[in-house]
Amino acid sequence: MDTQTEKHFINRSGWLRAAVLGANDGILSTTSLAIGIAGASDTREPIVLVALAGLVAGALSMAAGEFVSVSSQSDVETSDLTREKAELATMPEAELAELSEIYVRRGLTAALAREVALQLTEQNALEAHAKDELGINEITQAKPFLAAAASAGAFLVGGLLPLLVSIFAPLKEMVYFQYAFSIVFLALSGALAASAGGSGIKKSVVRICIWGTVAMAVSALVGYLFNVSVT
Repeated sequence: MDTQTEKHFINRSGWLRAAVLGANDGILSTTSLAIGIAGASDTREPIVLVALAGLVAGALSMAAGEFVSVSSQSDVETSDLTREKAELATMPEAELAELSEIYVRRGLTAALAREVALQLTEQNALEAHAKDELGINEITQAKPFLAAAASAGAFLVGGLLPLLVSIFAPLKEMVYFQYAFSIVFLALSGALAASAGGSGIKKSVVRICIWGTVAMAVSALVGYLFNVSVT
């Protein structure tokens, strides 16, 4: 196999997860808000206002939530790496034996496992333990700013679409237009995410459309159950 043309998608997992979550949440939450208000309002202004407010608040909330969450993960990783570095300095032989045992459990003979552990330790001991003992590497390492930016940006793009529908769609059929367009948007989002991640497009599209329908149906029901005059 030509390793120059081999394609992998795991290196996209950090920002892709945040972007997919942001885009889908932007579409779903903004549409659900618009549908809920549309079910209780006879005018357009409250629908547009709540969609706009949901768009701005949602994007900021997603950015803050992702940053705090991924920063917590980063703090744990940093703490583990600091502890590991100290152990390498104070008990190198024990750490070497621990690394050798990891390779034995993976299927290497004891002699080969120790030789591999020795060579990797000589090259970069902390990196070897980070990858094989702690499961931390450049691909999976937490990146708070990247996750926050991807999530907020994707939310804004996703939420902008139902906002435009709330501005231009016929008022009397607002709920139906919001649902129809959001399903199309969600399907496109699911297809793009699956394509970027190298997974099955059909499964991704069906999954997001089903759960999107459930969310919007509940929102519409709440709007009609509390059908008050919103002006």
